[in-house]
Amino acid sequence: MHLTAIGRRSGRERPVMLAYVEDGPNLVTLAMNGWDPAEPAWWLNLQATPEAHVALVDGERDVVARVATDEERQRLWQRWAEVNKKLDAFAERRPNGTAVVVLEPAKSPT
Repeated sequence: MHLTAIGRRSGRERPVMLAYVEDGPNLVTLAMNGWDPAEPAWWLNLQATPEAHVALVDGERDVVARVATDEERQRLWQRWAEVNKKLDAFAERRPNGTAVVVLEPAKSPT
């Protein structure tokens, strides 16, 4: 997916290409910056301003980002582990945890 977030310092649009899986109406991605312990800039931007825009093959939509926690995080991590059998081994190489980021459809203005 092509995600456009607002830069936390610049206030400008910041595009990035991310892999994702679908979970009902939500899109789910992982906040990994390779094996670097630093969080990826796109995730820091979404933490500052959770509202973003995504473009997919089948269309575009506005979304709101949040981190998955507890049972939801475990379930979604398993979904990713099915996509990439080496995910746990890769994640263990990172000194910090990896956020599972849920992009929910933004509510339409009324």
